[in-house]
Amino acid sequence: MIKVKFFHSKNDSPSGFEISGHAGFASHGNDIVCSAVSSAAYMAANTIIEIMGIDAMADVSDGRMKILVPPESTDKSKDTLLGLELHLKELSRQYPNNVTITITEV
Repeated sequence: MIKVKFFHSKNDSPSGFEISGHAGFASHGNDIVCSAVSSAAYMAANTIIEIMGIDAMADVSDGRMKILVPPESTDKSKDTLLGLELHLKELSRQYPNNVTITITEV
């Protein structure tokens, strides 16, 4: 099961995400759910850090990715994070046994 946690500030502004686990939809290397989640997460992280130039905290290891945007940059990264959230929520609706989403206030 892939567990996705989106971090939102008290004013509901997105400030990052954490993704962990494996989908278990198919064998390693053939799992379309894992591929979809990973690709979307890397695109969002690379957009925030490399394209927007935001000095976000990034921690990536096998089966885990965590990105936290500093408070002064949440307005700049908002659309990218909301787009990722929308995309992954749709995947969780299509694959409810493989992806779960939570929103956490920070």
